[in-house]
Amino acid sequence: GGWYDAGDHVKFNLPMAYSLAMLAWSVYEPPAVYEKTGELPHILASIKWAADYLMKCHPSAEVYYYQVGDAGLDHGWWGPAEVMPMKRPSYKLTKSSSGSTVLAETAAALAATAAIFDRTNPDYAKQCLTHAKSLYDFAESTKSDARYTATSGFYSSNSGFYDELSWAAAWLHLATGDKAYLAKAEEHVGKWGTEQQTGIIGYRWAHCWDDVHYGAQLLLARITGKSLYRESVERNLDFWSVGYQGNRIAYTPKGLAWLSSWGSLRYATTMAFLASVWADSKLCSANKVGTYRAFAQSQVDYALGSTGQSFLIGFGARYPRHPHHRTAHGSYLDMMTVPAEHRHTLVGALVGGPGQDDSYKDAIDDFVSNEVACDYNAGFVGA
Repeated sequence: GGWYDAGDHVKFNLPMAYSLAMLAWSVYEPPAVYEKTGELPHILASIKWAADYLMKCHPSAEVYYYQVGDAGLDHGWWGPAEVMPMKRPSYKLTKSSSGSTVLAETAAALAATAAIFDRTNPDYAKQCLTHAKSLYDFAESTKSDARYTATSGFYSSNSGFYDELSWAAAWLHLATGDKAYLAKAEEHVGKWGTEQQTGIIGYRWAHCWDDVHYGAQLLLARITGKSLYRESVERNLDFWSVGYQGNRIAYTPKGLAWLSSWGSLRYATTMAFLASVWADSKLCSANKVGTYRAFAQSQVDYALGSTGQSFLIGFGARYPRHPHHRTAHGSYLDMMTVPAEHRHTLVGALVGGPGQDDSYKDAIDDFVSNEVACDYNAGFVGA
């Protein structure tokens, strides 16, 4: 079960759980669009597939398997999943060797899943919630990433685990109504980190697998209505749109809000999702609703090809045909050059995205701009 991470075949549970949480969040918002398009059963099936796997990774209260596959061995071979020749080790956490970041992210994902299945499948929601509570307790009781080591160089958490603890507790509060979780979510806010020499909550990055405090503060703003969170949400969204006190995200000449070369589109489209969610909230400043919606629309339009280049595989007249993805390419010779054309089309996958000058090359060996990944699509789907 579960999902391979990107163009490789490693199951990294941190980005997987993050991606699951984001998909569930998109359904948690009024799911009218999914219902109107007939896609609700499909996204619920995808969510359940990943949630089932994450629960299997948690066989007992203080044991959690957080990765399958050795990234070094995996990345050293090029071919489809069906014929992988390498060993597939699994890596686990225990009470004495913990990893609070991935534990809390998984708790968030399962709590969000429980929240959306509560009305249609309450027994399944209860199952998800049982694991979410246990994983959260595991993460809270250890507060350590000391043994979360197999992901080193790939998915180490630079932001620490307090953002995930708040994110998970917020979702647990939404799924249960238990104010003790809300108190826990707020307890960790002071440890999220601040912008240098300002004392205010960090606002110059994006909601992503490594830093989920941006999503956590949005949830807390809606739950509590407190100005601390409302102002921080809008500070971040202003940074991404019109700028905040002279600080503004870089924009490409053609209009993409560009944060980083590696997966530039995932940041922009995920922030488009957050902007849309906040603009729909009654707490959003009235004079900013239009700005945030326009920002969200522009970023989604860019990804879908408003410049003449679509970055969504299978969509539009000109889309990526050579993504950095082993199974889609389907080589049986451990070579990126054979076959010359991909055997399979990854319909609906979002590639990393262009450089800061809008430059983009549809090349199989470009894992910075032309790889696909679960977390690249996770926020984009909701946007």
